[in-house]
Amino acid sequence: MNDLAEVISQNAESIRADWIANMAGTVQRADLMSKAELEEQSRSILDAIARGIRTSGPSRIEDSGWDAARDLLREISASRARQGFSPSEVAMFVLSLKQPLFSSVRAKFSADTNRAFEAVFAATELLDRLALFTAETFMSTREELINRQQQELLELSTPVVKLWDGILALPIIGTLDSSRTQVVMESLLQTVVATNSKFAIIDITGVPTVDTLVAQHLLKTITAARLMGAECIISGVRPQIAQTIVHLGINLEDVVTKAKLSDAFGLALQRSGRAVVRVSGAAAANPLATILRGRED
Repeated sequence: MNDLAEVISQNAESIRADWIANMAGTVQRADLMSKAELEEQSRSILDAIARGIRTSGPSRIEDSGWDAARDLLREISASRARQGFSPSEVAMFVLSLKQPLFSSVRAKFSADTNRAFEAVFAATELLDRLALFTAETFMSTREELINRQQQELLELSTPVVKLWDGILALPIIGTLDSSRTQVVMESLLQTVVATNSKFAIIDITGVPTVDTLVAQHLLKTITAARLMGAECIISGVRPQIAQTIVHLGINLEDVVTKAKLSDAFGLALQRSGRAVVRVSGAAAANPLATILRGRED
């Protein structure tokens, strides 16, 4: 519909000025975006909309003639999702163009009611479609951001700690589901290979409950570590968890379990041929002399 494209081309500056004025109360966020950036975005979008209407018409924004407008809206939506705008603020960026555009259409076709009505109707449908496209792109980008942040949190919440040469500890806090199990397994196996460790302590003190699914995830992790040559010890088995495991009939006969992390660490030291011993007061005051004496002996 060339009437709508003509209105935008002939009144671009006044439409843009009114558009920015309308956004001042609902869309413009001085804490997140500068006025110059908002003006540049408005100018680019308005020009792209006029080109899209002239090339493909206002009713098919999926056509190639609207590529530039879609790309601009996609870029703006993604940047605002990262900046912290709300979905309504992003949608109103497009919807607030209605009033300035309608005013220009009415002034252009004041003597022809039918043409004015057709232009207003076409503009309404067009801006509604563009607003929906903008909102969908915004939500998609925000979901990607949330998923990436969740993945980063999972990686941070499952650190593998080197307790001693050849002994690792993996404290697990929170629920252990399938996605987290994959992160736990990858992190543990990579550290086992990197440190050439022979023992890995999986501490479940921070796991609220252990059911059949959690037990299966633990067994998968233990099996994978064994394939890499590391023996696993589960620590942090509380009385409630022990009763639950027995009640559910979960088979952990091949897995060494301990109530405390310190007990598991002591067992790992023992199996690796090491021991922690208490020293006398004089030895504690001069540990270097004790070490040298031990070497002489």
